[in-house]
Amino acid sequence: MKHTYFDLIDQSYYFPQEGFDLKEGYLSFHGLSLKYLIEKYGTPFKLLYLPRIGEQIKKARNLFNRALKKNKYKGNYNYCYCTKCCHFSHVVKTALNEGVHLETSSAFDIDLIFKLLEEGSVNKNTIVVHNGYKTESYLEKIIKLNQLGFKNSILVLDSKSEISRVSKYAEGLEKPLKIGIRMAIDEEPQSAYYTSRLGIRPSEIINFYKEEIEANPKLTLKMFHFFIDSGIKDNLYYWGEFQKALKLFASLKKECSSLKALNLGGGFPIRNNLGFDYDYEYIINEIVKNIKQLCVDEDIEEPDIFTEFGKYTVGESGAIIFSVLEQKVQNDREVWYMVDNSLMNTIPDAWSILEKFILLPVNKWNNEYTKVNIGGISCDHSDYYNSEDFNQQLVLPRYENDEEEPLYIGFFHTGAYQDSISGYGGIKHCLIPAPKMIIIDRDEKGNFVDTVYRNEQTVEDMLDILGYNTSKENKNE
Repeated sequence: MKHTYFDLIDQSYYFPQEGFDLKEGYLSFHGLSLKYLIEKYGTPFKLLYLPRIGEQIKKARNLFNRALKKNKYKGNYNYCYCTKCCHFSHVVKTALNEGVHLETSSAFDIDLIFKLLEEGSVNKNTIVVHNGYKTESYLEKIIKLNQLGFKNSILVLDSKSEISRVSKYAEGLEKPLKIGIRMAIDEEPQSAYYTSRLGIRPSEIINFYKEEIEANPKLTLKMFHFFIDSGIKDNLYYWGEFQKALKLFASLKKECSSLKALNLGGGFPIRNNLGFDYDYEYIINEIVKNIKQLCVDEDIEEPDIFTEFGKYTVGESGAIIFSVLEQKVQNDREVWYMVDNSLMNTIPDAWSILEKFILLPVNKWNNEYTKVNIGGISCDHSDYYNSEDFNQQLVLPRYENDEEEPLYIGFFHTGAYQDSISGYGGIKHCLIPAPKMIIIDRDEKGNFVDTVYRNEQTVEDMLDILGYNTSKENKNE
């Protein structure tokens, strides 16, 4: 009896499911025909489906607002987008169109805000939360934002040593500089030898506020920042650190009446497999309920709740589509599917921190299936994606090397961090060019609109960066 790849998926998961369906034997992504894109643009290519960004923002905002209402919570909810997750203008502007606020991490992030202000995409009421280590350049630009009239620029202190420089810059401002304090946390148990380098030790925060901030008329404490790097998870570790943060917030609030905001840094997870199960509604309600209960117990004002969602905002909008160039069998047991680019270059999260992505074929769903490893075309040992590192069995349709139509595969929900980590448009491992990038949107009638944001890197592009293109110099002579 023939067991097809479709049979395997259909029996193992609910399929079709949100974002994925089959149309005439070919996979579609949010209703978009991947076969159409492959025939039009060839492979490899990256795509960003912009409407998914708005859908994610609306989902989180609605769930938080419902939880506020359910718990009779008196504070407000503010959704911030982390620009570091994906800096592309079309992504940031799509998020801003949904009325989000912004979180920055470096001096150059502020330059983006200057540009967005110039274009009218942000205004001086937009809340901007400034995280990260404050270099002189970063501080100068944060102060410039304040001088320009940004009413809700909040500088979050990451270290006690920053306060002297921050105070010095704040002296020249007409109004007090709004600041926040980030609390250092203990990393998850498996990271026993790593205590977060970020933030200020909980045991030092109250005294730090009293000695360095309270008596300074040029500073006003507005935000308490609590960040878990592994994100918001329903486990003992997260809830334990969350409760520690709430207790410290309550103590700090009693010392500082201007403290109005609780920032829950660390994002929601996104779907990285077809069996993904995360109860967003339950988690959000538990967060709001716990903050509410703390405020009632401690008789303090309920703070505005901030979240900083980067991966959750943009991750599920992205995909990378490859052709399988060749099937290789090694050691009479290992099946390798070699794709037409480097995995190290295109999904660096996979080999650097073993991030998982949804892997699906675009075609040949009616073929029998086989266990496989996915190999990139660079010469590096680490340029692969297999079941050993990801604690899951990778299965794809069988095919023969001489078939007329190659097997096409896609890695999905790759919209966050991949281009930032790999260095979009720069030099890649083995000089393998960055794939073309396709932007997908919908027009006013709901029809798909696909445009090429950037074509595949050319030899000339790379030679320019590396300093080999002397012809331009010769022409100038």
